[in-house]
Amino acid sequence: MKLLTIDTSTSACSVALTSGERLVAEYLVNLDMHLASRLLDCVDAVLHMAGLTVTDLDGLGVALGPGSFTGVRIGIATVKGLALAAGKEVAGFSSLAMLAMNLSWAAYPVCPMFDARKKEVYTALYACRERPEAIVADCVVPPADFLENITGTTIFVGDGAINYRDLIVSRLGERAIFAPPYFHQPRASRGAFLAREVFSRGETVPVAALVPVYIRPSEAELAKMKREGV
Repeated sequence: MKLLTIDTSTSACSVALTSGERLVAEYLVNLDMHLASRLLDCVDAVLHMAGLTVTDLDGLGVALGPGSFTGVRIGIATVKGLALAAGKEVAGFSSLAMLAMNLSWAAYPVCPMFDARKKEVYTALYACRERPEAIVADCVVPPADFLENITGTTIFVGDGAINYRDLIVSRLGERAIFAPPYFHQPRASRGAFLAREVFSRGETVPVAALVPVYIRPSEAELAKMKREGV
């Protein structure tokens, strides 16, 4: 199947076009604050390189989070718009599982980490063979607390692993292995594999039901809860 997959769970924008198991084209660029205005340019570039339009696709995939609240929201909104306009099905997947897929067939468990600010990380623990299998489910937690439950040799990947490297090493010593620098960026081409799995299992959801997985409340939600005395 021809699948367009989008990831905006960090400050970067990643768009991939796959046909079956073959990667046709991929666009990866760090857009920071320009993500909202440039994401469709990235989509257009990938489709143009392949000589396709959205109507030629069999479906779309998107990273649901966790990650940047704004980025995840923009990515999902964009995919929803494209899917509704072209009448396509959509598959969502975990941003952390996608990042772990950078280390398929790893000999040790993989710990993907996104910096969640507020001295916390979005993280999980995966056994990565052909596909990632969760050992510890996606969560948001102070890194020191999460590291208390890791006893064996583990591979760390992501900007959270970079930012908390000293802490990780102080807790795990030689049991901590860090992925090479070029593996720390999540890529939509890895997410495409996860999206294709969702399609193959028949687990797509209606476009209207596709929602971000923030794990923790956004600042707006926290403010509302405070106003309502929750």
